[in-house]
Amino acid sequence: MTMAPPKIVRVVWLLLPGSLRRWLRTNTGNRFMRFVPVSLAAVATSQLTLALLVGLSHLSAGTSAVIASMVGAAVSYVLSRWAWERKGRPHVLKETLPFWAVAVGSWIVLGVVSHFASVWAVSMGLGHWQRVAVVNAAYLMANCVTFVTRFVIFHYVLFADRGSKVSPGSPAGTSAFTGPDGEPVPVAAARGRSAPGADRDLRARP
Repeated sequence: MTMAPPKIVRVVWLLLPGSLRRWLRTNTGNRFMRFVPVSLAAVATSQLTLALLVGLSHLSAGTSAVIASMVGAAVSYVLSRWAWERKGRPHVLKETLPFWAVAVGSWIVLGVVSHFASVWAVSMGLGHWQRVAVVNAAYLMANCVTFVTRFVIFHYVLFADRGSKVSPGSPAGTSAFTGPDGEPVPVAAARGRSAPGADRDLRARP
């Protein structure tokens, strides 16, 4: 069994700037890395749906983009819950409805971009399949923009763990407590740490 993929991953990891590697080790960076395959799966699904609708149906580019975005959003919703480790039945008002509100905003952006891309392709006199390629390219670029926007909303608002003591910039597995050197204390150590003065009170008891 070849070990080439892990070696390639290690080389790519070492080529990244040190600040980026440190950020990827944080809780936010970890969620970001889990959200990347989620978005890739959603984009691949929506791109395939868009190509089929634009190429084989009589729907407009804007309508096709909205439908494709809905299919991709359904995939994204299921996988996003995995990325943020949400289990059980989702809360309709706090999770499901806000997610689809964000999705509707993305559909509007993607639909408008795809529509104007199609109009531009027609004005340039491009053929049918050339127009399909232009629309898909514009749709993909717009998806890159909405990807960053959705991650920020999901991580800091929709799926934010408000009950956690992990600070936003602390690495995963560390708490908001800091040691004498100012470094974050591991969660396990922080949970075992007694309240200030507790040891002194215990020693003072008979």
